[in-house]
Amino acid sequence: MKLGTTSTRTAKWKEPLRKRKYTSLLKNSPVSYLYHTYYVLETLRLRRRPPGWSWTNGWIDASRVDTALGPCDQVFCGSVKFVKRDKWLESESTGLLTDLYQITMAAAYFEHGMNEPATFSLFMRNLPQNRSFFLAAGLEEALDYLENLRFGPEAIDYLRATGNFKEPFLEHLADFRFDGEVVAVREGTVLFPNEPLLEVTAPILHAQLAETYLINALQLGTLIASKAARIGIASHDRSVVDFASRRAHGRDAALKVARSSYIGGCHATSNVLAGMKYGIPIEGTVAHSFVQSFERELDAYRAFAHVFPSNTVLLIDTYDTLEGARHAVTVGREMAKRGAQLRGVRLDSGDMIRLAKEVRRILDEGGLTETKIFASGALNEYRIEEALAAGAPIDGFGVGSHLGVSYDAPVLDIVYKLVEYADRPVLKLSQDKQTLAGRKQFFRRYSDSGEMLEDIIALRDEEFEEAEPSFSLS
Repeated sequence: MKLGTTSTRTAKWKEPLRKRKYTSLLKNSPVSYLYHTYYVLETLRLRRRPPGWSWTNGWIDASRVDTALGPCDQVFCGSVKFVKRDKWLESESTGLLTDLYQITMAAAYFEHGMNEPATFSLFMRNLPQNRSFFLAAGLEEALDYLENLRFGPEAIDYLRATGNFKEPFLEHLADFRFDGEVVAVREGTVLFPNEPLLEVTAPILHAQLAETYLINALQLGTLIASKAARIGIASHDRSVVDFASRRAHGRDAALKVARSSYIGGCHATSNVLAGMKYGIPIEGTVAHSFVQSFERELDAYRAFAHVFPSNTVLLIDTYDTLEGARHAVTVGREMAKRGAQLRGVRLDSGDMIRLAKEVRRILDEGGLTETKIFASGALNEYRIEEALAAGAPIDGFGVGSHLGVSYDAPVLDIVYKLVEYADRPVLKLSQDKQTLAGRKQFFRRYSDSGEMLEDIIALRDEEFEEAEPSFSLS
């Protein structure tokens, strides 16, 4: 098929596909992905795509279209277009990564000469269902954003083209650099509702522009760290590895999840880039595809053990878990003769409690008493707690989907509210959304054994005996 044309199989669909037609055409159709495209976006046309460009809305994967229709370099669907990957995040236009009303409010502040210091407090209003605490994370990214907040020439040109902003304000944005004070709890701090995680004091235009990104960064970090902490508590200090990269909501999220889960108590991550970028230990085993690529499961195990004699963890459930465990014993004994040791085996399906007990028996009877059992596969804190309470002899867990998106509580009621302007404490009285006025922090009291007893939310400069302030102000 030539670029810039549609195939005869799709040309007849000049009208949007109805759901019934879409469903019937999807089966066994080499261009079924295009029918899906028609159904979702209604129109399709093909043009040449510069290398390294990708979809902005995530509805269509260009590689899938290439497979269906043969080589094509670019696909346009309706008004959706390609943009250079991370172009804006890697440029001096980071100021545009915000909600429009932040910039319109900034313009109004500028127009009226409002430049007095303002303090905004960031906190969580309520706990998600079945949760009892938060664990703070995401601060590094938030501070990095403030240090690099810019409105570059392309950003200014875009704002000018909207026709919404006057030239003096745009000139002000062109020279914008964040100038303010940020106080925050340390990452890894336990928090409860209404306790400030962070407060920003800056000229009100500066502090206002920071809102959207700060909420974005600190919500994801805190959300994942809190989930990781729950999983760590359920695991009773057994090893927990972040397996979430493939299910995280985008590549950027995969890195942030790895970092936040490490803060929350995970011992390692499977994400290699996160390991390099953040210094997190990296761990991994082997996939079913590796085992399937050999004619015999035992051959696959031997091949992997040959390449990684000091770090072999075998996936034993590709065909029959117990038979896989017996093959692992064979390989483990062969490794022992060479002076090596089978580090572990991994369970990824089935009745985890029963299989772990049976596999432990097989390993022990085979003389592999030091070989660990590692479990993965749709795990969360509840399944881990249940397995360990039932006596499953599992030494470590790989947790992916439920950790990477905080499956049971995927969003926090996190807000960023003005609490002081021009030395005047301010509050809001909206129903169910009232705020506390003034610059604040919380003070935490501990028992003699180190257990938390109580928190007191108070003004920043108050003092309480035998209570530690949440912000480090020295």
